[in-house]
Amino acid sequence: MDNNILDIFLETGAYLEGHFVLTSGLHSSKYFQCAQLLQYPGHTENVAQKLLEKLNPEDVDLVVSPALGGIVIGYEIARQLGVRSIFAERKDSNLKLRRNFKIEKGERCLVIEDVVTTGGSTQEVIDLVLENEGIVVGAGVLVDRSGGRADFPYPFASLVQVDVKNWTPEECPLCKDNIPFDKPGSRGSGKN
Repeated sequence: MDNNILDIFLETGAYLEGHFVLTSGLHSSKYFQCAQLLQYPGHTENVAQKLLEKLNPEDVDLVVSPALGGIVIGYEIARQLGVRSIFAERKDSNLKLRRNFKIEKGERCLVIEDVVTTGGSTQEVIDLVLENEGIVVGAGVLVDRSGGRADFPYPFASLVQVDVKNWTPEECPLCKDNIPFDKPGSRGSGKN
């Protein structure tokens, strides 16, 4: 991991250690709360520029992100590319385009997310682009927690790649030690 990037995560409180329940339902002892970093426009501009350098996308018409975590970084990527930015929101547990957002047939779309653990949300956005007859030109995330196991059939880049151990609730050693957990993600906040 780029030490400069890790320093930004640490400085802004975006890298946390403890007992966390992830959006996927898995448990972990480490958490990347990218919103803590993305609240600072200078840092956001910096990390977006570095991610774009790794992605090096060509002919992008639109950036599409999942709400809530991907909105800010997706917008900044789009700003730097000079293109539109839209986001998908959950409705009945599925990501959908709302707010009259549209993907036009043939639009070249870059999918941008804050954190990938299993790749589920990123894949849902990719599927949404394809359902709307858009063209996926690539996908990028700030943090790939899968250690490179998240796999997409498109060019993919992450700014930070870490291999963080995750557990099902039944396997979680932190639960077995009765350590309280925190659910800091957008689909459930607070401590138990």
